[in-house]
Amino acid sequence: MVELKSPAEIDRMRVTGRFVAEVLGELRARAQVGVNLLDLERHVRERIRERGAQSCYWDYAPSFGRGPFRNTVCLSVNDAVLHGLPFDYALRDGDVLSMDLAVGIDGWVADAATTVIVGTPAAEDQHLVRATEDALAAAIDVARPGNRVGDISAAIAAVARGYGYRVNTEFGGHGLGRTMHEDPHIANAGQPGRGYRLRPGLTIAIEPWFARTTDRVVTDPDGWTIRSADGSRTAHSEHTVAITADGPEVLTVAA
Repeated sequence: MVELKSPAEIDRMRVTGRFVAEVLGELRARAQVGVNLLDLERHVRERIRERGAQSCYWDYAPSFGRGPFRNTVCLSVNDAVLHGLPFDYALRDGDVLSMDLAVGIDGWVADAATTVIVGTPAAEDQHLVRATEDALAAAIDVARPGNRVGDISAAIAAVARGYGYRVNTEFGGHGLGRTMHEDPHIANAGQPGRGYRLRPGLTIAIEPWFARTTDRVVTDPDGWTIRSADGSRTAHSEHTVAITADGPEVLTVAA
């Protein structure tokens, strides 16, 4: 069931979204050559504790994972793209690191992801990251009252095709608000004019992610980390967006 939020409830989600954006910005600055993924995880834990927030990931046990998830941020390196478990790994020059963070504050959730290239960037990795960012921007632009979920999905897929990438539809965006995952599901490819009609008060996470040379994925033995099936590099971009009468509002931006 889709739950529409009141303006006051969106205001509360905006508070959470700003915190998520701030922490992701700190992680982007910290993601340097030689930094251990566990140090990034510790930073997020401390920031959540200081803020009195709640991690949406800690103890999360969905059907697609081997729960419970016992970390506060997903850190996915190179061919890993989603649900990456932080582990004892020091970042290397040229690594592609996707960071996904979902947090609740006073009962309201926000979710966002960003991908950073550590140290010296390769042109093909920059191209991949830019594709996810452009797809996210295109999807947000059509997230307007009267359009449909399929319009968002189609916008993502069109950008992917323009960049030369194929799209996986197993994992995508979703509604959120009081919990991290609500209806509707938002695939990263679809037909325009199809699906749930967007209405003011709908709050959704839009999250295009692509692999360089495949649309198939495999899951690590840890039961969580999702990788490209052929080992090619990946990237992921995500924002929490509110549908308003005036158009889309990105909630996961720093103040």
